[in-house]
Amino acid sequence: MTDFSLFNWSGGKDSALALYHSLNDDSHQIKRLLTSINIETERISMHGVRLSLLEKQAYAIGIPLSILCLPGEITMEEYDQMMRIQMDQVKEEGITTSVFGDIFLEDLKAYREQRLEEVGLSGKFPLWKRDTTELVHEFIDLGFRTMVVSVDGSKLDQSFVGREIDRAFLNDLPEGVDPCGENGEFHSFVFEGPIFKEPIQFERGEVVAKEYNLSKENDETVTYWFQDLF
Repeated sequence: MTDFSLFNWSGGKDSALALYHSLNDDSHQIKRLLTSINIETERISMHGVRLSLLEKQAYAIGIPLSILCLPGEITMEEYDQMMRIQMDQVKEEGITTSVFGDIFLEDLKAYREQRLEEVGLSGKFPLWKRDTTELVHEFIDLGFRTMVVSVDGSKLDQSFVGREIDRAFLNDLPEGVDPCGENGEFHSFVFEGPIFKEPIQFERGEVVAKEYNLSKENDETVTYWFQDLF
């Protein structure tokens, strides 16, 4: 019996590779994509990718897209409540599993599984505990193409944003930076690959720097660099 699944789509490379493996897994069928966006900016949370490009990705994949609209400022309690309402809705469609592209962050996986268990769903993690160097080379070898759209300035400099992730990019990464950016070093936008029926057309905009406060207890900030695409 085939299970129906929800896929948590970020638009980036790990998400794309996890979806690729999910679509080739006969034990379940991906019935819907889900992406969180900042309703004030109409961009994917953290990645900064425009809603219009997210919609192009979903069209090229050919799977219906659900959007969770988040306010610019939100507490974890508010987020959990909004996500719980979303999960209750997808359960009505017969969905029993929620799929993620997480690789090795134990706390994040445990958090997801706990919240899913509360609403009677299970989690699936196609890339879990795989070597990240192996994963990024598999991604490239499969014909995927992706651009870095945001970088954590405390871990990478501005020169990395706006670059395509290829072997030259990987060779340039400083020691200690995960090749998949699993620790939040960078995020990407996938625009070509075997999950798409056609490449995603886009143009480059400006590179923007934004300051984020790291802690409520002090004024320490970090700069994130974003490559705007449209």
